[in-house]
Amino acid sequence: MARISKQDAAFLERFHNGTEPRAHTYFGAHLTRKRTGEEGVTFRVWAPNATGVSVVGDFNGWDPKAARMRRVDDQGVWECFISGLPAGTAYKYCMIAANGNTLLKMDPYGVRTTPQPQNDSMVAGADCYAWGDDSWMTERKSFGHGRPINIYQVHAGSWRRHEDGRLCTYAELADTLPDYVHEMGYNYLELTPLMEYSFDGAWGYRTTNYFSPTFRYGDPDGLRKLVDRCHQLGIGVLMDWNIAHFPKDSYGLIDLDGGSCYEYSDPMKREHSQWDTRVFDYGRQEVREFLISNALYWLEEYHMDGLRLNNVSSMLYLDYGKESWEWTPNIQGGRENLEAIDFLKRLNETVQAEVPGALMIGEEFSGFENMTLPVLHGGLGFTHMWNVRWTEAMMNYFSLAPEYRAYNLDRLVFSATTAFEEDYILPLSYKEFVYGKRSLLEKFPGLEAEKMAGVRSFFGFMMAFPGKKMSFMGSEFGQVGQWDYHSQLEWDLLENEGHRQMQTCIRELNHIYARNCPLWQDESNKGSFYWIDPGRTDPDVVAFSRIDEEGDELLVVCNFSDTACDYKLGLPEEKTYTVIFDSNLTRYGGTQTEENRRILPVPREYGSFDQYAELELAPYSVLYLRYDVQPD
Repeated sequence: MARISKQDAAFLERFHNGTEPRAHTYFGAHLTRKRTGEEGVTFRVWAPNATGVSVVGDFNGWDPKAARMRRVDDQGVWECFISGLPAGTAYKYCMIAANGNTLLKMDPYGVRTTPQPQNDSMVAGADCYAWGDDSWMTERKSFGHGRPINIYQVHAGSWRRHEDGRLCTYAELADTLPDYVHEMGYNYLELTPLMEYSFDGAWGYRTTNYFSPTFRYGDPDGLRKLVDRCHQLGIGVLMDWNIAHFPKDSYGLIDLDGGSCYEYSDPMKREHSQWDTRVFDYGRQEVREFLISNALYWLEEYHMDGLRLNNVSSMLYLDYGKESWEWTPNIQGGRENLEAIDFLKRLNETVQAEVPGALMIGEEFSGFENMTLPVLHGGLGFTHMWNVRWTEAMMNYFSLAPEYRAYNLDRLVFSATTAFEEDYILPLSYKEFVYGKRSLLEKFPGLEAEKMAGVRSFFGFMMAFPGKKMSFMGSEFGQVGQWDYHSQLEWDLLENEGHRQMQTCIRELNHIYARNCPLWQDESNKGSFYWIDPGRTDPDVVAFSRIDEEGDELLVVCNFSDTACDYKLGLPEEKTYTVIFDSNLTRYGGTQTEENRRILPVPREYGSFDQYAELELAPYSVLYLRYDVQPD
């Protein structure tokens, strides 16, 4: 066994004990200058089941005997130094399994990859990118829950493309995407996974190399430029992160060293058969360190502002997607994966300690409790979670013909009873627009003008309902076709006045959301929301109030029927109100020409209120009323 420095020995002790959060600074391929002045690359890999490991590539004719690695500890860490190798050198690890088989594998910690079909790892050069986001990074440390979050989710390969169909690079997107997000009034950009992946049709969710930005969109500095440009415009950047499973591509993590290394060895836990993938061994310290290190790598090296964990439900339950005979209970007799639960707690605690202000968002749809409760108080420690039940209820309700909505009002109203169980994000994600689910516009009933009005009313309701916001690209201007990752969004629709008006409506609504504290402040407090009328007066009309920390109220009135109506709205105070948003304005595609109109109170009892307002509600319309923004 090779001798190593005391510093390296201490690092490996922390790695194996689960107390070293930045394993990527040691493992992988690192340009090295020795004390003698000799330059080259130091390679390190954890492969506990291998009987031999070597580094192979064009530089040595892919000869397994040319650059053999030495075992540096008794827990499977291998190392070698190869003199004279420059940045850009392609390589793989040649693993000799216990049964004598030879396996060619990408570097699990490799930070660059070659294009398919080679699928090699590549030695990265020194990071020389000059960031210009110091003020953002300083401010981020103080980010808390009491701020607006309005996310625009994007698949980089299909937001825009060149006229000949070529993908835009990270650098090219940096010149256009941040400006669009900023103009539209979103304050976060969420990107589907950018870690290297094998199959385009999985949109990045079949990760083959966790530390390498995919080659499809150019070099890493292009991605840094994209993030940097967003930060300079006040836009945070999130990335989808899939650690619930990994694919079985032969050059990837599967059976890395001929045995179970990153995956469970237990056949009852190691597979997700519905995706034909392997499950990380969340109980193994070296695997936990790999994943935690990866989270910090993206948050620190690429200045990402948060990660959205895909399908956390499949991590939490041993029986997820399995028949009764395909799993065994945990040591307590339950179905929970106790190792994954413990790992998620450690992950979230580490991120919050090391990268203050970063968001950790979980997608969970089974009803697991206390997702966003701090670990100290018995929760999993996520900052936010997707409220997928809300999205499902809303899509079911708004897709109904108007004559059936009155009989399904509970889908709309009941969601408020659970709105404060967690720190929620209301996700209108890509998952709503694939596999035949149609675009948002096409989910709505009626003729084109009715569909447009329906979408405007939905966004008006969504932006006022408790929870942070997220919309998938294209929804903001009424994309007609279902999302297709092969091509760009239907930008030519903006040649049509109706789609331009839709885009104007969503843009101005986003800015109204950001300017009005009652819509996003104090959202963990149930007192920040109450129903004025949950459909009692008219089952197609609902009204509610949002309240900020200072007690200022914003009133929301929604008519989801296809007919106009005269409506009495109970007012909490006898004050003149101003309509600050009306989804039926003519410049949005509606019929209302008067903007910022004033609503006078009628000083008579109505319901539980001492005064009311008389409103004319257009079909498929939403109004926001405030009393503290009256014009002179």
